[in-house]
Amino acid sequence: MAEKIIIIGSGPAGLSAAIYAGRDGFQPLVISGYAKGGQLELTTTVENFPGFPDGIQGPELIELMRRQAEKFGARFIDKDVTAVDLKSRPFKITVENEVYEADVVIIATGANARWLGLESEQKFIGKGVSSCATCDAPFFKGKKVIVVGGGDTAMEDAIYLTNFAEKVTIVHRRDAFRASKIMQERALSNPKIDVIWNSVVQEIKGDKRVTSVVLKNVVTGEVKEMPIDGVFVAIGYAPNTKLFQGQLPLDEQGYIITHDEVKTDIPGVFVAGDVADKVYRQASTAAASGVKAALEARAYLGELDYSKQKAGQSSQ
Repeated sequence: MAEKIIIIGSGPAGLSAAIYAGRDGFQPLVISGYAKGGQLELTTTVENFPGFPDGIQGPELIELMRRQAEKFGARFIDKDVTAVDLKSRPFKITVENEVYEADVVIIATGANARWLGLESEQKFIGKGVSSCATCDAPFFKGKKVIVVGGGDTAMEDAIYLTNFAEKVTIVHRRDAFRASKIMQERALSNPKIDVIWNSVVQEIKGDKRVTSVVLKNVVTGEVKEMPIDGVFVAIGYAPNTKLFQGQLPLDEQGYIITHDEVKTDIPGVFVAGDVADKVYRQASTAAASGVKAALEARAYLGELDYSKQKAGQSSQ
């Protein structure tokens, strides 16, 4: 027997969808993955999620949302989806060697920040290293930070950080930005922003938190250590959409293309969170889209049941 709703992903988008779908009595099956919880599992204090005036730890927020979903009947499988078939009905979701069927699938697989790939970088994530200026800038009031990158995101992050940090330095591996002209002009004209060209971060140093970075000039080979309080990595995001290649239309960056925010080209397949959102990328906006996806799923299942009833009546 097919599940009514299968949710793939267990960040704030997937869990919000599970809470709403569970409360509506659908007992959704959540395939949460081995790396359950999404990017919030890598986040320390979350200060901007509604309802927590004193802030909350990212993993704790995920745990509370999961418990709330379970309270309403959601069930969880903490394994990875290995294949999907969205071209047959019911939809087929393969989890390792087991195949599950569903009338509705909500995709909430999220996106991962692209990191520099340094061992020291991973050590200090949440301790001075961040991939989200909008999330973490307020923690750096009066501090000195660097932004690594040269695209529009790096310019936007640098400009935003000037509202809090004392000094922002953009570190870019080339001698020219790839950002749009207007974003370059805004960043370069800001008196609180400096640029270090032709340079890469070779190492991030610190004790309990970041205290400095080692920079290498890729042209001269010169290496220098720079005292700093924070490192913001702004070299893009990678949506987790490999499973859906050939199943759903993706844009040039790999994000799922949606209609009316959470609908896809396939009726009964909905999308929530950062797997389709390349603009906001906030826990609260992901949660909101999870709610929308669950409400759309409810409406779709209502229409499906009505169609089956009509078909049954006409065959009598």
